Amino acid sequence: LMMNMRSIFPDGTVTSKFFNNWPWARLWDGPQTVLFGHDADRGLQQYEHAIGLDTGCVYGGRLTACILPEKRLVSVNARRAYFQYRR
Repeated sequence: LMMNMRSIFPDGTVTSKFFNNWPWARLWDGPQTVLFGHDADRGLQQYEHAIGLDTGCVYGGRLTACILPEKRLVSVNARRAYFQYRR
């Protein structure tokens, strides 16, 4: 299943828009762990069963990876900004 969702409101409403206080990953209760990206606005996100790896490399931030099965995070600086950040 593929979805475009960025936020879930307290009433359960799903939206593809960015609302900083309502990341969908905070509600994911597994049991599978989900690794995801395309959420540079929030940066690195770590929850029990969800890890958001987007640390803004394309904007000059960092490139982050998760090494499985131990879920160890490694990160390196971007060499440069490849795209201008716009929100």
